[in-house]
Amino acid sequence: MPLSPNYEPSATEARWYQHWIDKNYFHSEVDPEREAFTIVIPPPNVTGVLHMGHLLNNTVQDILTRHARKSGKNACWVPGMDHASIATEAKVVKRLREQGIKKGDLGREEFLSHAWAWKEEYGGIILEQLKRLGASCDWARTRFTMDPSLSRAVTKVFVDLHRKGKLYRGLRMTNWDPEAQTVLSNEEVIHGEETRPLYHVRYKVEGSDEYLTVATVRPETIMGDTAVAVHPEDDRYRHLVGKHVHVPLTDRTVPIIADDYVDREFGTGALKITPAHDVNDYEVGQRHNLDTIDILNADGTIAEVAGIFVGEPREKARKLAAKQLDADGALVKQENYTTSVGRSERTNAVVEPRLTLQWFVQMDEFAAKAMAAVKREDNPEGGVEFHPPHFFNMFRQWVGPDKVRDWCISRQLWWGHRIPAWYVEGPTNSEMSGQGAKPETFVYVAESVEEALVLAKAELGDHLTADDLTQDEDVLDTWFSSWLWPISVFDGFERQDELAYY
Repeated sequence: MPLSPNYEPSATEARWYQHWIDKNYFHSEVDPEREAFTIVIPPPNVTGVLHMGHLLNNTVQDILTRHARKSGKNACWVPGMDHASIATEAKVVKRLREQGIKKGDLGREEFLSHAWAWKEEYGGIILEQLKRLGASCDWARTRFTMDPSLSRAVTKVFVDLHRKGKLYRGLRMTNWDPEAQTVLSNEEVIHGEETRPLYHVRYKVEGSDEYLTVATVRPETIMGDTAVAVHPEDDRYRHLVGKHVHVPLTDRTVPIIADDYVDREFGTGALKITPAHDVNDYEVGQRHNLDTIDILNADGTIAEVAGIFVGEPREKARKLAAKQLDADGALVKQENYTTSVGRSERTNAVVEPRLTLQWFVQMDEFAAKAMAAVKREDNPEGGVEFHPPHFFNMFRQWVGPDKVRDWCISRQLWWGHRIPAWYVEGPTNSEMSGQGAKPETFVYVAESVEEALVLAKAELGDHLTADDLTQDEDVLDTWFSSWLWPISVFDGFERQDELAYY
């Protein structure tokens, strides 16, 4: 009998897939008599729909799961989604803006209601797409990184790491997105070459007719300069080290310092040092005890402390600064210069190095354990192998002892897991509140405000109530929940039976 030419995949495949679901073919329960085979899906972000990369990745997972199932193993493929803090919040903010609504005009709770509506809309699409692909996931086990039990796991781990001294709050140079107004990880900064004007600006040496010329692509930050640096072995400037120069556009003078960081071949060999707006400048500033003057607001406009161009966007301020420098006779020349510029993966805004108070995880011990687990020539006992072997070099670039950096885990967003830290402003008694005393902020990390209040009372007194405690406004980096995913999808922080089996 000839095959029917009227095969319709959309009808046929959907009918058979529903049959598989009805028969519960993809569901798995703990069965000590059978060997478990488990895949936890790398959860796609609830920011849109699946793309071809998801299709390929999930097809490979499906093949592995079906092969294990046909081999008699108790196959469990756990599906789910990631809340994707920055990406999702950016999408929601954009949609609200299209409706004439600004995020700042909404309270936190009202904004979150819009975010949850987005999750329900696009999360549903993603799951239906996986089903249309025929993915043999255990749909009864579908998880979301902000499910209650997964959220409890995030809080529990944060508190545990803090109590073990592996998690701390500190003032550090970070990647700042002025449009999203949040810190970013290094991986969310996309670097590309761009051509920009390079301005040669002269700084008058105090008490003489001599000038020191520097080259900069960012004249709008001159108001934040706290030194001019030269290389200690540069004979051109050796006689100037220790003297001061007048900072253009301001009424300040700053020292001329010598530091090995300066590249004698770049520009004029003299470098303006603006510790608040460049990572390397900040390190130079730390070595020489320089002041740090932040002349940019969180949204990238010029701050009042700059004293000029206040409120102007940084791009416009750059042109205004160049024009004013020219009028003042401080602009020597301008030329085109190709340089690497970092832009936000989420908003495409040019990223600002910015000194901010953030939460960090100490990574040195974690990195050492990861390195020790990898099998290689100098460590034959390691159990993890890379295929091809040269990918170990990439791994080492991430977690090598001279490469790893502490992980910044806080984000200035509303969508995500709110940081479980509460603050109390002191002083709280007459002995502490002498004339001129500045209030101190006490921080209490706990799994709930009730637990935080107990800690606060023990240190500051029983007069405190929950109303005296203010929870941190920030949320955690999405990866703080994603790294727990293989454990938290089985509620492994609350019970270990399924986790131990799967």
